[in-house]
Amino acid sequence: MAKKRSKKKPSSTWKKVLAIVLIILVCLGGFSAWELYSLIYRPNVGFTEDDKYFYIPTGSEFQDVSNALVQQGIIHSQTTFDWVADQKKYKLNVKPGRYLLKNNMSNNGLVNLLRSGEQEPIMVTFNTVRFKEDLAGKVGKFLESDSTQIIELLNSNDFVSKYGFNTTTFLTLFLPNTYEFYWNTSAEQFVERMAAEYKKYWTAERKQKAKNLGLSQSEVSILASIVQKETNKNDEKPTVAGVYLNRLKKGMLLQADPTLVYANKDFTARRVLNWHKKIDSPYNTYKYKGLPPGPICLPSISSIDAVLNSKSHSYLFFCAKADNSGYHSFASTYREHLKNARKFQRELNRRKVYR
Repeated sequence: MAKKRSKKKPSSTWKKVLAIVLIILVCLGGFSAWELYSLIYRPNVGFTEDDKYFYIPTGSEFQDVSNALVQQGIIHSQTTFDWVADQKKYKLNVKPGRYLLKNNMSNNGLVNLLRSGEQEPIMVTFNTVRFKEDLAGKVGKFLESDSTQIIELLNSNDFVSKYGFNTTTFLTLFLPNTYEFYWNTSAEQFVERMAAEYKKYWTAERKQKAKNLGLSQSEVSILASIVQKETNKNDEKPTVAGVYLNRLKKGMLLQADPTLVYANKDFTARRVLNWHKKIDSPYNTYKYKGLPPGPICLPSISSIDAVLNSKSHSYLFFCAKADNSGYHSFASTYREHLKNARKFQRELNRRKVYR
């Protein structure tokens, strides 16, 4: 009979070696897992502020973004950021904009934010604007499109004609207010948004009111710009508007002092003098009848509404009251007006306001 072979059991030494190898492998695996987790999720963003805005210009590639993060001292490790960005396919999905970064963000959080394109909007306010250059300058401070790009559009006959304006009346498209934009809004997109706001404001009812006055929408805004420079009292604006509408109907010169200030660009003047009236300008309403060719400022909505809802009265003249209240005295005859004007002139002399 053949003898049965006895199976040899592993020695205790080999068991110990195997156990040690397994422990080492588990430790290495755990260490690698921890390193991978840390690479993705531990903080890699650090700066002195709690929050920081990061701008990605239009046309930027991934390397531009990565280098900018390093140059601006935003990330600690460019290598780990690049690796996570590659794994999450961000390198081929760069989106321009203005992003709000939080201190101690991880690579994962940073890449997710930049890849999402979820920008922080910017509130853009423009008012007290007289010239197109002023508007372009105010807006250009907030948007990626600089003032040069904006002013080029505002002065382009081909561009403004698409909106039904000329380069002189185009400012009447823009309604002063505070608007929300994204930083990477182009000059064209800015104008498109303003055109949408303009159409929203000019309802069928407002258009009909302008028609009843015998004015175009731009003419309403041009008159409103004069009203705005005459008074900052909203409750008085409809009465002032009524004076100018009466003068237009009668074919009288408007003789609006703010148009002289605009024509002469003498914006520090507190008193309009005879030499102001000598300038040969289409904005000199002491010399030329009718409305000037364009607005002398961007009128507020309250000023435009004041023209559309002007008060019906017989006044043809007004001048500032001598009590320094900011309100005006109104008159239907020139004789009444002279009395009011002399009172105001005496007060200016008393206060030594000579120009």
